Amino acid sequence: MLTDGGRSFIQSVAIIEYLDEVYPEPPLMPADVHGRHYVRAVSQIIGCDIHPLNNVRVLKHIQTQFGADEAATKTWYRHWIAEGLGGLETYVTSAGLARRFCYGDTVTMADICLVPQIFNAQRFDCPLDDYCTLTAIFERCMALDAFRTTQPNTQADAF
Repeated sequence: MLTDGGRSFIQSVAIIEYLDEVYPEPPLMPADVHGRHYVRAVSQIIGCDIHPLNNVRVLKHIQTQFGADEAATKTWYRHWIAEGLGGLETYVTSAGLARRFCYGDTVTMADICLVPQIFNAQRFDCPLDDYCTLTAIFERCMALDAFRTTQPNTQADAF
């Protein structure tokens, strides 16, 4: 949740788009319509296809509802990360629009969505060797202060 000007905002992608509109420099979305579509598609692959299967609420549910132990939960997580990141790696590389970041040489909403998923994959010891493009983008993002100073272990509610 984000609070800005006394108002509360929810949903990560909606918050990112709000911030891009209210604080347009630096832009988080490309100026051209095709670039915006690509950035939204990458963001939605992450936010709609990868994240929902691996969020804490789902992991706790498979533990309580189906008795999954830690090993089974990690197996679930690793399977769905491999499915999601594999598809995303293919999409990003085949689109040919990634360079330093998901879209060219500028950080966009896609990079902001990607970084937490790589953190989570690392947290669950997921093999990432097959996702060379995505992990390289992640490393370049983590070289930037804006990402480094906001990583999960720097947050007040870090676990």
